[in-house]
Amino acid sequence: MGDQSFDASDPTATQGSHRTTTAGDAFSKASDMARDAGAKAKRAASETASSMTDSVMGLLNEQLGTGAASAGRLADAMRVAADDLSRESPLLAGVVRTFAGNVDGYAGRLENQTVEQLTKTASDYTRRQPALVFGLAAVAGFLAFRTFKNAQSISSPPIQPNDQHQSGWKQGHA
Repeated sequence: MGDQSFDASDPTATQGSHRTTTAGDAFSKASDMARDAGAKAKRAASETASSMTDSVMGLLNEQLGTGAASAGRLADAMRVAADDLSRESPLLAGVVRTFAGNVDGYAGRLENQTVEQLTKTASDYTRRQPALVFGLAAVAGFLAFRTFKNAQSISSPPIQPNDQHQSGWKQGHA
């Protein structure tokens, strides 16, 4: 091999340089296209998530309104029951009317609120009364545990103690 010089005027040297530039440009364009595609996918996912969130919140708000209407009907039924009770037990009828008024007030407050407002109200109450909320959560957890435990014990047959004579044990083994 002799002395070979790669001069800029050499056509093979410029062709290799041109290939490197073209490959770099292609890689740059591909990288830009991938970045654009990623940004478009991210925007589409964000818009879809936002749309789904809006749909879910709309359904929850409808359910909240339905629940408030049901509570109002319950209060009305309680008032009818209180009217029937008033002849036999006026004291109990008064308690039922008071309770019906509380349920009706609760329904009225729920009727004009959104899920976001209700969540904020619950969050604020939790910040003001953490011990009470914790206590109520503990009681609810205890009641749920007892309910599931009782349901499980009712559905499974009781375990019978082993009778020593039936199990094959001899009298000498204890």
